[in-house]
Amino acid sequence: MQYDFDNELLEKLGENIAKVRADIRSCCIAAGRDPEEITLIGVSKVFPVEYAEAAAAAGLKDLGENRVQELMPKIERFSSLDLDVNWHLIGTLQKNKVKYVIGKTKLIHSVNTVELAEEISRRSFGNNVTTRILLQANVSGEESKHGFAPHELKPALDNVMDMPGIEVCGLMTMAPIETYEGEAREVFARTRVIFDDLASYVKSDSWKILSMGMSQDYKSAILEGSTHIRVGTAIFGDRSKYTPV
Repeated sequence: MQYDFDNELLEKLGENIAKVRADIRSCCIAAGRDPEEITLIGVSKVFPVEYAEAAAAAGLKDLGENRVQELMPKIERFSSLDLDVNWHLIGTLQKNKVKYVIGKTKLIHSVNTVELAEEISRRSFGNNVTTRILLQANVSGEESKHGFAPHELKPALDNVMDMPGIEVCGLMTMAPIETYEGEAREVFARTRVIFDDLASYVKSDSWKILSMGMSQDYKSAILEGSTHIRVGTAIFGDRSKYTPV
C-alpha cells in the first residue's frame, strides 16, 4: 500500500526529532557518553496514526504507546504500509490484554507486578517467543504511580528471572512533576544506583536497559544514565486537542 505523507507534518516532526537528537548529543557530551547509547522512543499516544507514520518516515525507528487498544491498530497499519519500526509498550498493561501484544513488541517497559510477569511468561512460552521486559520501579514513592518499591525489586527478580519466555532487561521509572528544580534528576540518580546494584545481583548480560525520562525531563535522565527516553510532546506537539475531555 502506498501512502502520501503530509509534507508539512513530515517537516515539522522531522525538525522536532532533530532538536531532540541534538539535545541527546549535547547531554551525552556533558556526561561523557556516546549518543549511540540512547534509544529515542517517540510516544504517539492519542495522536492519529498519521503522526506515527510521519515520525517513522522522518527516521524515527522506535515508537511507544501507553494503551494496548491504541498500539494494535497502529501495528496493523504500519504492517500494511511496510513501515518497519520497533514498538514499545510503555503504559500500564492489564493481564487480560497480554495475549494481544505477545510477539508484537520490542520491549514492554511497565511490568509492575510478579503476577503480570507470570502472565507474560505463560503467553510467551505458549507462543514460542521471548518477550523482553523491564520492571517498573516506583523510586519517587508516589502513591499515584505503579511499580515496585526499591526494596521489592530483589524479591521480584528472584521470582521473575527464571520464568520461561521472558528476558528481564532492566528498569523503567517515572519522575514526579517537579515541585522544586532538580527533583526529577534526584529520582533518576537514585534509580541509576539501584539499577547498578541490581546488575551485580542478577549477573545477566541482558541487564542493560534503564528507561527513564520524558519530554519535560529527558535531559536530566540522560545525564543520570538513562539508555531509553520516552518522548511525546517534544516530538508530536500538544496532544490536548486529541485527548477526550
